[in-house]
Amino acid sequence: MESKFNINEIVNNFQFTGKFVKAEAYGFGHINSTYAVYFEKEDGTIHRYILQKINTNIFKSPEKLMENIENVTSHIKNKLITAGRNPERETLVIIKAKDGKSFYKSESGEYFRSYVFIEDAQTYMLVENPKHFYNAGRALGKFQQYLSDFPAERLHETIPDFHNTEKRYEAFLKAVKEDVKGRAKEVQDEIKFVTNRADDTKVLVNLLKENKLPLRVTHNDTKFNNVMIDDATGEGICVIDLDTVMPGLSLYDFGDSIRSGAVTAEEDEIDLSKAWLSLELFENFTKGFMETAGQSLTDMEIKYLPFSAKLLTFECGMRFLTDYLNGDVYFKIHREKHNLDRARNQFKIVADMEDKFEQMEAIVEKVCQ
Repeated sequence: MESKFNINEIVNNFQFTGKFVKAEAYGFGHINSTYAVYFEKEDGTIHRYILQKINTNIFKSPEKLMENIENVTSHIKNKLITAGRNPERETLVIIKAKDGKSFYKSESGEYFRSYVFIEDAQTYMLVENPKHFYNAGRALGKFQQYLSDFPAERLHETIPDFHNTEKRYEAFLKAVKEDVKGRAKEVQDEIKFVTNRADDTKVLVNLLKENKLPLRVTHNDTKFNNVMIDDATGEGICVIDLDTVMPGLSLYDFGDSIRSGAVTAEEDEIDLSKAWLSLELFENFTKGFMETAGQSLTDMEIKYLPFSAKLLTFECGMRFLTDYLNGDVYFKIHREKHNLDRARNQFKIVADMEDKFEQMEAIVEKVCQ
């Protein structure tokens, strides 16, 4: 265990079954510290749980965060049981601490949580099989559908204004004005790219203010690798990483899924000729998403699906550029100008989406027929 905490203290305070064998680092997450913990049953077989140390630098109110996750997963579990589905495989199942809470606060003040380990399934960083992305669309559509009757106002905002593009734009303008690292002069083309699209940042925010879009329970971080894919069937079985589940727009979830999954390169690819939107993957995801979420969406939500893909990609690029101007204080970087490379990558995809926008609209129309 590459950690300073006492693993035996942590393990002894959860309602695990069996004899503790070992713990090892697991996964590729950048926020929380994740471990697989192994236990031996009486018959000698080994089973696993997921154990996570919550990053309280990012999530300032871990108890409220866990209240959100407990409420949402309980709601989904009830829907799955009613539908004759398997809740132990199709939603996160919280292992309670011995005091009955959904988390354990250690003697040193750190917060831990645990889930049932979903076996025979995995996540992927990039789409290797178009069927997987279609099934991820179905999984995220089901997530929307299951929570469409959950009152969003019951949830806490774990990161306020996470996808408020208007406020993200204000933060960008502040970074340009202050120019704390003297970098603005070298990125004038990128700054102009953002300011030329200032009006886009207000569109969804204003539609929400005008009650033309419904406030929903949304995941808000719908990267492709936050959907577990069944090893045998290729089905998207479980949406994970629920830390940013809070009130939002369904369009945020759809748009971020397209941004991260329907593209042909990772978000820090320097060779921009490799970075563009795949209309095939866009159609695959849209088809899956609409098959499961379609009945719960309004006509206005459906109309803005293509725009949301462009907007969420633009927002991400704008955040990368903002961080570059601020001196790389938010996103982890692994090389000089890493955030600038990321911003340029996202802006290239935005421009490609603008070129293909009518085709994207036609795909949505075809899928919805």
